[in-house]
Amino acid sequence: MGNIIHIFSYPFLTAFAFTAITTPAVIRFFRRHRWLDDPRQKRVNVTHLYPVPRGGGLPIAIGLLAAILLFLPLDTKVLAVLLAITINLVVGLLDDIHNLNPYLRLTTNTLAALCLVLAGIKIAFVTHPFLAHQVLFLSQKWFFISLGDLLTIVWFVWMTNVVGWAGGIEGQLPGLVSIAAVIIGILGIRFSQDLTQWPLISLAGAVAGAYLGFLPYNFYPQQIMPGYSGKSIAGLLLGILAVLSGAKLATAILVLGIPMADGILAISRRLWRGQSPVWGDAEYLHHLLFRLGWPRTKIAILYWLFSLILGILVLNLNSRQKIYAFLLVFIVLVAFSLFLKRLLAQRH
Repeated sequence: MGNIIHIFSYPFLTAFAFTAITTPAVIRFFRRHRWLDDPRQKRVNVTHLYPVPRGGGLPIAIGLLAAILLFLPLDTKVLAVLLAITINLVVGLLDDIHNLNPYLRLTTNTLAALCLVLAGIKIAFVTHPFLAHQVLFLSQKWFFISLGDLLTIVWFVWMTNVVGWAGGIEGQLPGLVSIAAVIIGILGIRFSQDLTQWPLISLAGAVAGAYLGFLPYNFYPQQIMPGYSGKSIAGLLLGILAVLSGAKLATAILVLGIPMADGILAISRRLWRGQSPVWGDAEYLHHLLFRLGWPRTKIAILYWLFSLILGILVLNLNSRQKIYAFLLVFIVLVAFSLFLKRLLAQRH
């Protein structure tokens, strides 16, 4: 067991150290070039009060790269992961500086997902949610693409974006990502007798370490934001971990239950209003709590706490129970959001 723990802890500590050490230099670099997110140039979903650089994906990627190169075999799948991270990093940094069109970001998200699928990182089957010990195979192809390939691309693009939507408050995103990665790493350790889980355990450690190393600089009062670069890399990597762990999509969905439910609610809300689902708004749960006067630190810690609780549940539930648990989370979130909106309306 000690050796298995090292498979997680060494990448964790390496990514943590490289990210923590390089983040101050990135902050200085972005400030020197005046690449700052200025709240005076108002966007509807802005919550910070002073100009802050958004290039958090750069030190996070440095930490990830160091850990991956040192502790993972550079096979086809790992190289595809590195390529996908690079695509998201480059596009994310451009967005952090120039605010790219969301449809362009969505296109590049799909390109990164396609690179992973072509390398063999795909969903070949899913566990049947209602029949014990039954799986649904998704390998049958139509026109050179299988249902599993399509599902994987949709999954990666969804994760790339929905995780980032839970990053509007200081410290919120890196804490969530670190907790989710640790939970997936623990699941990998449980099945460590399967040697194919070892790269997953190392990658989970690297993801947790990189985002935890970034957290002190993003926690209130923040010195740097994850930006789209840090957010998109986070979502993509958590999506990859869920696939590599044996198509444990329900695990990732439940651990990230709040942002997942919030994302579904956001898209439904925009479509109902006849709006494009890719354009942001200020009606996520963290926005509602913030407008009610909750302190930023309290909101971030609330998200971490719920993710930790859901993560502990994940470790003890089967696939069907995870689905029921997520449906309960979704119903509670909808009801709570409506309650908060009513409170806000009464104040005005």
